[in-house]
Amino acid sequence: MVHLKVVTSSLEKGARAACGTAVIVDVYRAFSCTTLFFSLGVDSVLLMGSPEEAFAYREKNPEALLAGEKEGLPIAGFDLPNSPSWILNQPPGYFKGRKVVQRTSSGVQGALLALEGAERVFLASYLNARATARAVKAMNPQMVHIVAMGRQMKEPSPEDEWCAKYLKHLLGAGGYSHLEALREILWSPETQKFLKGDKSHYPREDPLVCLQLDLLDLALAAKKEKEWVVVRPQAPVSPGEPAESFGEASHQDP
Repeated sequence: MVHLKVVTSSLEKGARAACGTAVIVDVYRAFSCTTLFFSLGVDSVLLMGSPEEAFAYREKNPEALLAGEKEGLPIAGFDLPNSPSWILNQPPGYFKGRKVVQRTSSGVQGALLALEGAERVFLASYLNARATARAVKAMNPQMVHIVAMGRQMKEPSPEDEWCAKYLKHLLGAGGYSHLEALREILWSPETQKFLKGDKSHYPREDPLVCLQLDLLDLALAAKKEKEWVVVRPQAPVSPGEPAESFGEASHQDP
């Protein structure tokens, strides 16, 4: 393996500057949701820039589920908000084999921006950080660009910054203390707005899910397929095997 250079940055500027292999981090809550979707059996996730695009896609694909938010609020007409606890509260089999269209104000937008300049884009949260780092290493890149998306792509948030540090640590560059991370994250305004419990679109249960470290062994790769940006699990790599390049896994059209 060549020496891996790890670059970290934040927010919209960081996503726009991403190149080569990029990891876009959104802990609260976009990519925690995306990881849960796949753990519950979805076929694929499509990333959309606007609610209008999502509705247009569902007109032609009525079986698709719409999930996400705009400026932190649930979107009228969507099937699910941007909430891991809502996802976990659905009936068994609800997601099996379905396509999910996801629109959020930070993580999804960051991934779409990163794809304009990066060759490969991974989606990460605490839930799948170790799996993501392993997949990145398997690609054997010279450099990886980790972007903590923050709040609305405008303000840094501790959960994303610390998750980016954890990924950097897993890639062999720098230390990490999850205890110190939790100390800062739990008492931050970003977490306290959930724990107050006074807004239904910020469920108290969401941080409990989002802060689970390496809960799921799923590395998620976003790639342009025809006119859509589609997320699929990156195929596991056994020691000594070459990493599967993006787009080579067998799949149905989005």
